[in-house]
Amino acid sequence: MKLILPVLLLCLLLLTGCADFSSRNTEPPERSTPVTISFWNPFGGGEGEFVERIIHDYNASQSAVFVKQLRLESNEYYARLRTALSFGKGPDVAVIHADRLSPFIKAQQIIPLNALAEQGGFQFNQIGEQNLQSVSYAGQYYAVPLDTHFHMLYYNKDPGQGWRIVSRRNAAAGREYARGIHPPAAADCCAGTGCTAYGGEHPVFQESFLDLYYQAGGELLSRDMKRTAINNEQSLEVLTFYQRLFDEGLSDLSDNTPWDSFDNGQAGLWFGGVWEAGHHLDNKALDIGIIPLPPIFGSSAHWGSSHTLVIPAYTTEEKQAGAMDFMKYFSEVGGMIWGEAGHVPANLTVEQSRMYRDLPYRERFIQARDQVKFAPQTDKYAALFTAMSEELQHIVRNRIQPEAGLKRLEESLNQILAN
Repeated sequence: MKLILPVLLLCLLLLTGCADFSSRNTEPPERSTPVTISFWNPFGGGEGEFVERIIHDYNASQSAVFVKQLRLESNEYYARLRTALSFGKGPDVAVIHADRLSPFIKAQQIIPLNALAEQGGFQFNQIGEQNLQSVSYAGQYYAVPLDTHFHMLYYNKDPGQGWRIVSRRNAAAGREYARGIHPPAAADCCAGTGCTAYGGEHPVFQESFLDLYYQAGGELLSRDMKRTAINNEQSLEVLTFYQRLFDEGLSDLSDNTPWDSFDNGQAGLWFGGVWEAGHHLDNKALDIGIIPLPPIFGSSAHWGSSHTLVIPAYTTEEKQAGAMDFMKYFSEVGGMIWGEAGHVPANLTVEQSRMYRDLPYRERFIQARDQVKFAPQTDKYAALFTAMSEELQHIVRNRIQPEAGLKRLEESLNQILAN
């Protein structure tokens, strides 16, 4: 018995140990908590629903990363984003327009993505060349471009609306126009009650100005980007043209929501963004057509920009990987949904797909995309753009003589460049 008792105790201990090990194997493994990524964006209106679909589909497609969004009003978005990045507490992924990247890069508030993209399996060669150049600084890519966006000419096909067409022969002077309807596809220059992207409370006239200024061959800055090149004959012609549209009643200067005037059937023509396409084409009360902007001032060049996704410098390594995975998904999979909103996807696989190109008017969108002129890469572009908005609206709204207004605009832009 003295010999048997220790052996029995040892066996009991061994059996207990085996039982414990076996029971641990039968328990279901704990589900890991997903990494939560905060995504800031300014997408409201018709764009917002498409972003929500992309986020929903991404979260449903995997369990390692969960994206939650904070949507901010577009007029306060950059002010809040700058504050958040300065204090090191804010989004893990954020939207920044390509022409606004430079100051964030200069302040080292966002990170280059080359290495992170390679680790996450994202290939920048999937992105169109012009979009790639817009996010490339010193050989590094600082953002994932989502799209190219710009203006198209929306027109109401209903001849009962009574809108008017300006003759190309007198487009710059804006003096002669034909009453009645002529198909915009054959017209050289068009204007209507809501033709210009201008509103007293909505500072977007600078984009429509740049559309025609770039058509005329104008440049915003000198080659060395130290001075503005905007005070010239091209600007004078474009401003004179717009002023006469308002003076002759072809556009309503007091209309603060011209996009709504068009959508309500109160205007025949509208220089609107591609991002409005889904909204206008879904309007069953109107029969809407879309063409590239007419070459009013000779060429087809026009203003355009791009939405991009960036990762702030304070984001942890774990969240950086999750953020890159979401950005990859937005480009490669969500790009089709983003294309439905109206933007031309930056991802070439999506843009060249039959599914995208079968959407209404998308072949024309691509034709217009190829004529877009992006902004110069300067960290002062946001300030220049704001000053242009204020000064150009001042010229048109207050009936300032274009020569005097352009001189003041030149002084304002050069002051920004010098400081």
